[in-house]
Amino acid sequence: MLAPIQTIARPVSSILPAAGTLAAKRTFFAPSEVYNKKQVIITKKTGLDILNDPKLIKGSAFTADEKDRLGIRGLVPPRPQSLEAQYKRCKTNLDKISDPLEKFIFLNHLQNRNETLYYKMIIENFVELAPIIYTPVVGEACQKFHKIFTQTRGMYFSTADRGQMSAVAANWPYDDVDVIVVTDGSRILGLGDLGAGGMQIPIGKLTLYVCGGGINPRNVLPIVLDVGTNNKELLNDPLYLGMQHPRLQGEEFHAFVDEWVSAITDRFPKAVIQFEDFMMPNALDLLLKYKDQICMFNDDIQSTGAITLASVLATMRARGGSFADIKKETFLCLGAGSSGVGVCETIVDCIVAEGATREEAYAQFYMFDHKGLLGKGRDDLLPSQQVFMRKEIEGGKTPAELLKKIKPTCLLGLSTCPKLFNKEMLSFVASYCEKPGIFPLSNPTSRSECTAEEAVEFTDGNLIFASGSPFDPVEWKGKTIQTNQCNNSYSFPGIGLGLVSSRATRVPFETFQVCARVIASLGTPEMLATGKIFPDLDNLRAVSLEVGIEVAKMAERMNIATQFPPKGMDWREWLKHNMWQPEYPHIVVKNL
Repeated sequence: MLAPIQTIARPVSSILPAAGTLAAKRTFFAPSEVYNKKQVIITKKTGLDILNDPKLIKGSAFTADEKDRLGIRGLVPPRPQSLEAQYKRCKTNLDKISDPLEKFIFLNHLQNRNETLYYKMIIENFVELAPIIYTPVVGEACQKFHKIFTQTRGMYFSTADRGQMSAVAANWPYDDVDVIVVTDGSRILGLGDLGAGGMQIPIGKLTLYVCGGGINPRNVLPIVLDVGTNNKELLNDPLYLGMQHPRLQGEEFHAFVDEWVSAITDRFPKAVIQFEDFMMPNALDLLLKYKDQICMFNDDIQSTGAITLASVLATMRARGGSFADIKKETFLCLGAGSSGVGVCETIVDCIVAEGATREEAYAQFYMFDHKGLLGKGRDDLLPSQQVFMRKEIEGGKTPAELLKKIKPTCLLGLSTCPKLFNKEMLSFVASYCEKPGIFPLSNPTSRSECTAEEAVEFTDGNLIFASGSPFDPVEWKGKTIQTNQCNNSYSFPGIGLGLVSSRATRVPFETFQVCARVIASLGTPEMLATGKIFPDLDNLRAVSLEVGIEVAKMAERMNIATQFPPKGMDWREWLKHNMWQPEYPHIVVKNL
């Protein structure tokens, strides 16, 4: 059970502009449209076309009436079975597979065959299967994408499509798209440039949108922008499915993305667009370029920032303090890429919201990249990194050289380099800080800055632990130390639910502050006492609902919402109504 959302420091609304006059035209719906929960799909397909469509097929669940109406009598087994019976059969077969990648392939085939059954499988077993459909197993699936590929899903816009992207966008067969996840495959997790193989990331993220946020799977679209690859193995692999030339750079790259943005927003003007796994500086450049033009955000920079900020704020609560105590923290961040900068900027925004100046907030951070400290004399830094430069300390120094001077209370790992949170660092931080925040956030598990066991052992159990990939709780000296997954699967599904339900026209930075404060408030005192700062992932839909409600309210206050709850409904009822459930739809055949 979730704790009620608390206003522990300043109220969420205090970080938002004052509510303005609501849009003059509000979108309302007739009661019959609101309360008709049974999904109805209108199609012109019949016969084998129905059975070959993963969004329409019911397998053995078609009724006798449906078999006659749809022209499939004799094409499916005669005895109808329920979705529940299909699920049990499918789960039994899945449980016979031991290899994680083989489980991924099994689920991939199921998604391509029967989407409703696939999403029921994931929702019913979310904690078990989330690591299969997403991190860490999705990383291996991306690396081997061209070797395990059997059926296409989503869309590819390549360098061969320049000048005709509008025509390519028109090829998508569904007109209603609520959420798009797009990547160029240039920085997949901590694995680098995987080119077109990065398609598994948008597919996996959208599965989380559906299962965690209740977004309708008919209205999602995974996309790869194939601008080439600099991965030499892929350039020379005859099985590679993407464009085998070096990546577009500079003006060529931005012109390509400009054309795609224009084409895709013309085709799907209401869609929320999530940019995913773009390398720096492109990731930040695209965010700053489009954030005020279209409804978009960058997951690595902003969603990861939101859930990490939630981890920090919840740590304040676990220590018995308030959100305002974030102004007293000292952060050591390993990693200065798009995720590292995005996470730290999100935390800075929160510190400023609590009353500090931006300069005071930046002074709480010590950021390191592979060359050492971002400090005096580092003339190789991007503008986004320069604000974190410690001008009073010589650049290039290692964390070990500065550890005793810094005395951090929170360790942020976004380096993709394993074992950087070593015994010396962890034991030192735990020697002077009560419940330091230890956050090895790099994915997949093989890239984590430390394991949960290492963190607990080296801090002697004095910590709050949250990691990017999942780790089991740790038994230590007769007690169980809980672990937490600081994964943006807690943040973006609820954000998407709120944005789609309100038809927000933009995604302001305040969205991620609202999200973080909601999630950080959900842990009960009993949970916090064990080191558990977030609800279990099997409560993700409940978390997403709370996040979505506050995001929708924020959109209304900021006058960027264009759709509102019907008369007689509040935002909570409206969002609950909008959350898709894995149930077979009623299929109506019409000559469209």
